[in-house]
Amino acid sequence: MTRIAAAQGEAVAGDLSANVRTAARLVDRAAAEGADVVVLPEAFLTGYAANVFGGPLPTAADLAGPLLDPLREAARAGGTTALVGTPLARGRLATLSLALVAPDGGVTVPYDKQHLDGDEKQHFVVGDHGASVRVGDVELGLSICYDGCFPEHAAAAARDGAVGYLASAAYFVGGEHRRDLYYAARALENGMYVAFSGLTGRCGGRELSGGSAIYDPEGRVVARLGREEGVVVADLDVALVASTRRTHTMVDDHRASLGPRRRV
Repeated sequence: MTRIAAAQGEAVAGDLSANVRTAARLVDRAAAEGADVVVLPEAFLTGYAANVFGGPLPTAADLAGPLLDPLREAARAGGTTALVGTPLARGRLATLSLALVAPDGGVTVPYDKQHLDGDEKQHFVVGDHGASVRVGDVELGLSICYDGCFPEHAAAAARDGAVGYLASAAYFVGGEHRRDLYYAARALENGMYVAFSGLTGRCGGRELSGGSAIYDPEGRVVARLGREEGVVVADLDVALVASTRRTHTMVDDHRASLGPRRRV
């Protein structure tokens, strides 16, 4: 059985080395609780801050170099796959991305955020593909924050075989109601687990709400954090996903088109 984890902590705006060390500490905590995979918040490596987004950003070469060594060591030591949010410079463009650190220390960037919110549109371009990662014998869809507000995003992952949805996010204080509804709904609609990782603390002059949680295939909370640093874990039960989808058949009953609308 695959154990999934969502971690949260405070990122220091612009201090990549400090944020990598915090990420490594959180991966160590997740590994100590037996996690096979852990998702960390959006833009965690740089902090979620407009002044950082408008300045020099890490590149793929940076991620391949010594910058991520503490995170590599944590992933190796724990046998854990870690996914951490980061802005990424891509030549003249930039994306909000998820970097994957494998248990062997390898680093890839499998996913770029496909839905940009608010001021993000001034700094980044949207990703051009969805993505899933296979950990053990399960497939897990990847998402970053605003992606999870669109039901079709998680549904696409579920239709492609994902039994879980890893959501790396940053919600500001005041958005807790929407945050908690969105990810419970994505779990319920698709009969799958959702691991939501929220940035917490203060960054870029704004307060972030944390709220990391894991939801079961009925949208129930398995475990949740408040605004403290920490990790939540849960075993992903593939048999429960299958039985839930047999009872609630929305994934199978999805229609690609509802045809033209008539107004009477």
